[in-house]
Amino acid sequence: MTAPRPAITTPITADLLRGALDLERTAQGVLPHRLPARARAQNADPQVAMAEAMPSGVRLVFRTRATTVELDVLATKMVYQGAPPRPDGRYDLLVDGRLAGQATAGGGKVLAIDLTTGTTTVEPGPVAAVRFADLPAADKEVEIWLPQREITELVALRTDAPVEPVGDRGRRVWLHHGSSISHGSDAESPTGTWPAVAAGLAGVDLVNLGFSGSALLDPFTARAMRDTPADLISMKIGINLVNSDAMRLRAFTPAVHGFLDTVRDGHPETPLLVVSSILCPIQEDTPGPGAADFSTGTLRFVATGDPAEQAAGKLTLRVIRAELARIVAERAAEDPNLHHLDGLSLYGEADFAELPLPDQLHPDPVADRRIGERFAALAFGPGGPFAA
Repeated sequence: MTAPRPAITTPITADLLRGALDLERTAQGVLPHRLPARARAQNADPQVAMAEAMPSGVRLVFRTRATTVELDVLATKMVYQGAPPRPDGRYDLLVDGRLAGQATAGGGKVLAIDLTTGTTTVEPGPVAAVRFADLPAADKEVEIWLPQREITELVALRTDAPVEPVGDRGRRVWLHHGSSISHGSDAESPTGTWPAVAAGLAGVDLVNLGFSGSALLDPFTARAMRDTPADLISMKIGINLVNSDAMRLRAFTPAVHGFLDTVRDGHPETPLLVVSSILCPIQEDTPGPGAADFSTGTLRFVATGDPAEQAAGKLTLRVIRAELARIVAERAAEDPNLHHLDGLSLYGEADFAELPLPDQLHPDPVADRRIGERFAALAFGPGGPFAA
């Protein structure tokens, strides 16, 4: 005999969501976006469009006495041709700030991606339900964190008691931008991405603009950050600029200044932390472009540039780290709220020896947590630029 279904259906509206900058109406329900419509209209890159629609850091937040919560979703799941399929993304349930359950959703669409050609195909799939039961009957704050690497249309929210939005909790809002490492490509669950770990330890509300493959100093991203309310801002710059081979040093330096200028237009005195890349040996001294390699039967990344090309201005991680430190030091003379953090302090050579990057590019879940813990200590701890 199946359990009775919750009786109350609550419309999914923006006041029930945290971490999203826009909410698009779809044929099925609503789709959270991490870039606003104006920014999406200026983007022509399918990778950016896919990454910003993946809800890393996006969560439903509400108060309720419900003992059962069901969420109908239509997921779009990524499959890389030539690589084993990834497990279904996890939904993390937090009750009064503590992890109280995890679930996955079957069904959904399948987006097959050929990394060697850039082509994609989509197979349709059904809506599925994510169910959490046996919750405490007392009044409580519930958060459902959505899978960070699955595009997730929200179809229906059902409970066995009324739901109400959560007002201002008095927490500072931390706005962060970065690459797939910030997005959480290889994190086990949405609260296991390093920004989510750091935000949980620091007690701040996260808005995660970590876009897989897409931290490229795009002006529309800078304008989105300019226009997003935030008490704290960080940006992690480097790896995508190297592995995309998107620009040389001549273009990189003014692009960083322009990005910072735009963010500062909306946040002139907000603490702003510029973070360079964690260690990635294949790109430390070898320029991009990066490429996918399936020769071992699993997905690994390689750098295809020539180290000698640094003389012509091609970027490497070592070059970018030095230039970011110089730019921040120069600007900080007139901007005392601008700070720099060397990414090697989050994950360096000793960490790589202990916890190597499985695909030569992305940290594993244990390293993700370590990075988050270190960022919390260095940025939010005593003497840090985000210290309370």
